[in-house]
Amino acid sequence: MSAQDAGAGAAPATPARIPVMIPWLGEEEARAAADAVLSGWVAQGPRVAAFERAFAERVGAEHGIAVSSCTTALHLSLIALDLAPGDEVVIPSLSFIATANAVRYVGAHPVFADVEEATGNLTAATVDAVRTPRTKAVIAVHQGGVPADVHALRAACADWGIALVEDAACGIGATVGGKSVGQGALLAAWSFHPRKVITTGEGGMVTTDDAAWAERLRRLREHGMNVSAAQRHASSKPIAESYLEVGYNYRMTDIQAAVGLVQLGKLDEIVARRRFLAARYARLLAGVRGLTPVRDPGHGEGNFQSYWVLLAEDFPVGRDELLAVLAEAGISARRGIMASHLEPAYAGHGAAALPVTERITRDSLILPLFHTMTEEQQDRVVAVLREQADG
Repeated sequence: MSAQDAGAGAAPATPARIPVMIPWLGEEEARAAADAVLSGWVAQGPRVAAFERAFAERVGAEHGIAVSSCTTALHLSLIALDLAPGDEVVIPSLSFIATANAVRYVGAHPVFADVEEATGNLTAATVDAVRTPRTKAVIAVHQGGVPADVHALRAACADWGIALVEDAACGIGATVGGKSVGQGALLAAWSFHPRKVITTGEGGMVTTDDAAWAERLRRLREHGMNVSAAQRHASSKPIAESYLEVGYNYRMTDIQAAVGLVQLGKLDEIVARRRFLAARYARLLAGVRGLTPVRDPGHGEGNFQSYWVLLAEDFPVGRDELLAVLAEAGISARRGIMASHLEPAYAGHGAAALPVTERITRDSLILPLFHTMTEEQQDRVVAVLREQADG
C-alpha cells in the first residue's frame, strides 16, 4: 500500500485552536531583555527612566512613573488625591475588579455608576446620577480600549469640584479628538499586562502633568525614600536616604522596561493591525442577526484591545452556551467585561440600579483578536457565530 493510499482514509487534521489573545513578542524583545540582564542592572534603573520618558512623550504627558501594575498605578493615583475614609469615588461596576479594589485600598468608598451601552463607559449623566456631597473623585475607564468621552467628563467634574482619574489600563493607542487617551489627564493609570496592546509581562505606569505629584509618586513606589537607588549608585559619595512617609514596593525592573521600549516602538503597527482586523470583523458580522459588535464612538477611535459583541436578548443561544460552542470548535473566547458589584467581594456593598451594566456583563462575549491573527481564523470564528445565529 502506498503512502498516498495509507493517508486516504486518515482523519483530517484538526485545525489549531484559536486563542483569544497572543502578545506580539519576538527576537527584538528577547535581545533587549538579555541586554538588560547582561548590563548588570536588572532592577529599577536607566531603562525604566528611558521607558518613562518615551511613554510620557507618546501619550502627551509631562511625567511618567513606572510601577509594577496598573492596580498599583491606580492605588498611587488615589493616594496623590489625599482621599480619606468616608470619601466617595464614583466608578463603573463594568470594569475589572482592580478599579474598585484600588478605591478600597485608600479607605474610600466605591460608588458604582451605570455605563452607556454603546461604549461600556461612564458618562457625565451616569456619574451625576449617583454622586453625592461626599464624592471626591471619579475614575473613568477606557473600557476594552474604547475611549470614554473624557472632555465631557472633565468639564462636568470641574463644575462639580471633583477630581477625574483615567483608568487607561486598556487605552494605549486609543484617541479622543485625535489626541492620545490620557493626554491632559490629572492622573492616568496604564497597564502592560500580556492581554494589553503592548506588554512588559507585568507592569504599569502613572502619567501626569503635575511635577509635585510625580515626585511624590516616585517616592511612594520605592518605600517612601527621598533618594532613589539609581541616584545613590550614581553618586560618588555615600548618601544616607530618608523615608519621608509610608511607601510601597511598586517598582518596575529594567528588564521589563527594556521590553516595554521595544513594544512602544511597535505600537502604531499593532494598533493599525488591530483596527484592520476589527473592521473586517464588523464587515463579516454585519449580516449576522442578533449581534452588535463594539465600534468606535463619535468622539474618538479605539485600539480594539478587546473585540466584544453584544447578543440580542432573543439570540437563539445564551452567552455561556455560545462560549461553550466556540470552545468545542477550537475557538477561545471570553465572557464580556465583569460587573464588580455582582462579585462575592462586593456582596452587601450596595449599589444603585445598574441595568445597562448587568445587560452587558450577561450578554456579551470577547472574540479572538491578536496581531498575528489570520483571515482564515477570523472566518472560522464568524462561521460559528453565523451558524448559531441562524438557529
